[in-house]
Amino acid sequence: MTKHRLTPTFSAPRVASALLGACVVLATGSVGSAALADSHTALNPPADAKISEVSQHRPASTPLEIAAQRLPKVSAAQVLDLASKQIGVRENSQGGGTKFHSWYMSSPRAKETVARDGGTIQGYANAPWCAMFVSWVGEMAGIRPTMGWDAYTVTHAKWFKNNHHWGTTPTPGAVVYFDWAGGKSLDGIDHVGFVKKDNGDGTITTIEGNTGNGNVEQRIRPVSQVVGYGYPVYAN
Repeated sequence: MTKHRLTPTFSAPRVASALLGACVVLATGSVGSAALADSHTALNPPADAKISEVSQHRPASTPLEIAAQRLPKVSAAQVLDLASKQIGVRENSQGGGTKFHSWYMSSPRAKETVARDGGTIQGYANAPWCAMFVSWVGEMAGIRPTMGWDAYTVTHAKWFKNNHHWGTTPTPGAVVYFDWAGGKSLDGIDHVGFVKKDNGDGTITTIEGNTGNGNVEQRIRPVSQVVGYGYPVYAN
């Protein structure tokens, strides 16, 4: 699962390190709320907002559900089909060079995460890319405001949780976060992908970027390694 380490160049005083197989870019210091929130969503919803792991079956109430009203109606099956079509895309010998890297580097989000974590946009060129893959799929599907976008798995997971779209049920199309040590803390997240199927035997079938030998692949993972799931808003 873990291949080798890559440390992009990031500027002081904050230092970001990348664990390639783990898809983590660690930022020292606290993460401000502005860094967690997408420009189309609210990080702090009303206290009386209804919370649900799978929310598309009831009237909009969470920030992501409200944002989804302005977006194309995209199903989980469509997102999984798009993700599946990327299977076989692989990184170069430096651990980068994919279209997911290129897209992220050219996006406004790259400037925001560099301001948050330090470093340079060019530092993403060969950085771990599992979260960039998930973010790219959301962008290409037209639902980025409910999928989120980040290069850092921990912050991406916290974005789902802070927007009340976080839970423990492996539904198709959910964004799944892993800790290879089996921990359940969001701060220990190592990797991210999409749930394709709950196999009902303690495993899930997933589609992930930056896995195996640096590819997009379909995998089978034990749920014991899952920290939790983020739930984009999908059409029925």
